[in-house]
Amino acid sequence: MNELQNQSMQNGGVQTLEELKRNAEAAKNQARQILIEAEAEAVVAEFDNPAELLRAARKVREAGYDRFECYSPFPIHGMDEAMGLRPSILGYIVFAVGFSGFLFAIWLQWWTNVVDYPLVFSGKPYFSLPTFVPVMFELMVLTSAFAAIIGMFYLNKMPRFYHPMFYSDRFTAKATDDGFFVAIFMWDKKFNVKEIRAFFESIGGKNIEVVHRPIDDAEIEQLVSSQKMEVVK
Repeated sequence: MNELQNQSMQNGGVQTLEELKRNAEAAKNQARQILIEAEAEAVVAEFDNPAELLRAARKVREAGYDRFECYSPFPIHGMDEAMGLRPSILGYIVFAVGFSGFLFAIWLQWWTNVVDYPLVFSGKPYFSLPTFVPVMFELMVLTSAFAAIIGMFYLNKMPRFYHPMFYSDRFTAKATDDGFFVAIFMWDKKFNVKEIRAFFESIGGKNIEVVHRPIDDAEIEQLVSSQKMEVVK
């Protein structure tokens, strides 16, 4: 308050105290917008229903964005195609690891029964494939299960203890209930906050939000003072 009064007196009383307050508040708002755009990690828009979300996904892909995600409380048929997603390689990983477990089971039983410690059971041959089947099956299933779980976590980049969307209160409240969202992230080569906001508006997006980390008042004050921002009337 004293600083504003001194500034008003130094200016010969040209600006009233209320005008200085309004200018200071406008400068803070301008600084906040600059920080939001600088710290933006994603731009997210909400859509009314699954059909609108599916249409929006196609529009986003056709516009050339490739670092985006669609969020829905339930799976939507055709979403993978609309987003241009390739088939998952998880099945190939599971098959390769499961087949390796199958071969390892054969080798392990052959080595133990034929090479390392051969024993004669009721005149049966050392290498008796029918007796090996249970172990072969169990190891194949076991290794396939581990491959499916570990592969799923790896391909989904999980566990993830941080995600930009956690900063959006509306998203966290509705994404698993009745909300349908599209988010374009900062690592997209075409990422531009103003352009993406205008693009979402053009395709019918609602509640468009710039997702960013929390910005405190100290950062705003520092930017205002360092840039000596002034609001031109």
